[in-house]
Amino acid sequence: MENADIEDVWARVPGETARWLHDLDPDHCYSGFEPPRGPDSVWILHAMYAWEEGLVTTTHDDVHQSVLGAGLVEPPDPAGEAPGDVGDLLEGAIVTGTELGRSGDPGAGWRRLRWRELARGFGEPAVPEGELPGNRCLRQGHPAGSWSAAIRPPAEGCLDRESWHRLIGVLLRHSLDGAATRCLAYYCPLVTADWDDETVLAGRLGDAARLYDHPAMSSCPSDLWAEDRSWVVYCDWDLWGTKVVGPTSLVQALLDDPELEAVRLPWTR
Repeated sequence: MENADIEDVWARVPGETARWLHDLDPDHCYSGFEPPRGPDSVWILHAMYAWEEGLVTTTHDDVHQSVLGAGLVEPPDPAGEAPGDVGDLLEGAIVTGTELGRSGDPGAGWRRLRWRELARGFGEPAVPEGELPGNRCLRQGHPAGSWSAAIRPPAEGCLDRESWHRLIGVLLRHSLDGAATRCLAYYCPLVTADWDDETVLAGRLGDAARLYDHPAMSSCPSDLWAEDRSWVVYCDWDLWGTKVVGPTSLVQALLDDPELEAVRLPWTR
């Protein structure tokens, strides 16, 4: 089973199997379905990294503009693939440094930078009250939109690789059937570009870690849940955090995990 192709162990099933999530959150069908927090919930903040030798004032956009000015890359063609006014927007867009989709530890020379560490330096909460984990957080770290080039900011729309694998490990310990737990994975249209049919896969929790590298997807699932609905993982395509809903014992285990940065956000639904 370990060597089986991921598309063999995660089979597509009718999109109707995600209907219950749509009914819980009918307004978020394009970016993922957010389940309500009962019985309990926690948000895992997507990992960010800092260059070990210290921060710099040069931003990701500065680097991009320098490379563009040196002719090392072709400038975007506003009349190219982007339709209508989108091309004009892209032409003047700021390169923020934020990845969209999969991300992970950048390797040698970088260290994990916790949201709380950065927020403490700014004298502000990691996630301001009333907000979701996203681009309105840690604003002093990217006041003009672009982060310091010495920071790899949290990825948008997908939990980072290391946190995803850690999360699945915790879910395995808190699921009655362990690796044999039947699960379903939903991918929103912003990931699949399929606006006609809901994309839902069915498989085992023991094979869920490998969903991170599904060859047909650019992201982890938008929603992953146990067939008995005892827990749900929600990763919105527009956010920098992943929500986990389930029993308090599961939530507490995620809060206590030293490799994860998890917070309760009581103002979220």
